[in-house]
Amino acid sequence: MKPVIGLAVGRGTGTEVAAVFERVLGALARLHGTEIGVLRSPRTYHSYVSLRAEGGVEAVRRLTEEDAGHYEDFCRTQAALGTRAVFRTAINAQSLYLVRQRLQAVKVDALPLGDGSSSLLLVRDQAQGFYTGENHHLDGVVRRTMEFGRDLTEKVLSYAVERAWRQWPDAGPARVVMAYKFHLLDGVLDSWVTDIAARYDVPVGLFQPDTVNRNLIAHGLGDRTVVVAGNEWADIMHVVLLDRFGSDRQENRCTENVHLHPDVHGLTEYQTVHGSADDLEGLDRVNPVATVRAAAAIAQRYGGCEGAVGEAERALALLAERGVGTPDVGGRHSTTAVVDALLEALDCQQPVWKTPLAMSVRADAS
Repeated sequence: MKPVIGLAVGRGTGTEVAAVFERVLGALARLHGTEIGVLRSPRTYHSYVSLRAEGGVEAVRRLTEEDAGHYEDFCRTQAALGTRAVFRTAINAQSLYLVRQRLQAVKVDALPLGDGSSSLLLVRDQAQGFYTGENHHLDGVVRRTMEFGRDLTEKVLSYAVERAWRQWPDAGPARVVMAYKFHLLDGVLDSWVTDIAARYDVPVGLFQPDTVNRNLIAHGLGDRTVVVAGNEWADIMHVVLLDRFGSDRQENRCTENVHLHPDVHGLTEYQTVHGSADDLEGLDRVNPVATVRAAAAIAQRYGGCEGAVGEAERALALLAERGVGTPDVGGRHSTTAVVDALLEALDCQQPVWKTPLAMSVRADAS
């Protein structure tokens, strides 16, 4: 039975990004003589800009909750059907964090430290804390309530340690650095972490975000370091870490969001690091590199296309050598032109399988 990948599309440049994803995923499947089905959510989710165009605060509140509820149901349905991966374009952050809270999501990104072999593993706790919660509107006041939980903190930390062993199977993680505003929580988070960390062989340290930043500036981060961080630090610092350690731009990067809730356990969502870029909608100028990398990662990990990541990277390197790129990276090419050139470069690579080539199939959700 062919693997099926979920697809969720937001407004702004979402439609264009989704088209790139389907083209590249299909091309990689053909290169490997296989099929990968795509099951698309029937709802187009709002970006923040499109929400503001719908009317006042009450319209924004209603549509935010509708988008969150629909996307949560879509993820739950995909998990129940056995789908293991979803590609999602950017959607409004408020809707997205409601889903991340309900499905207990962490964002995972492994960043090279510069020598090509060592890396930093960033695990961003998206399931709790200051980005999550509910809004309550009073007279001239918005009150936002959120929470931290001991069981959820343990679940996030346990996943981070387990993922680190997969990242470094021979040696495992050297240490875990946790970056949270724990001074605001009456010492409770500190107490939880001290108790939970005693169960692991790896050293675990809980630090204020500014302390982590000072240490980064003064000493950097050692090999095989896991950073587990709350949203208030990791959201801002992800792009800085990419620049400092990964020598990369957010426009070129994709990441994984892993859901830890038992109802959807095992479902991984892939996204580009860049946002909805509503100002580029319809201009055929959105940078497709992050989407290409997401399609390659999904094809390799879930579509049976062994080596797809390397094939995509070789094609992207060839495009870079030829100066083929969108304006944001100094190029003069449209999105379509970049993807056309990439598919041509992929076609020049030797197919892995000798079986007849098959087209990727898309099935729309009802």
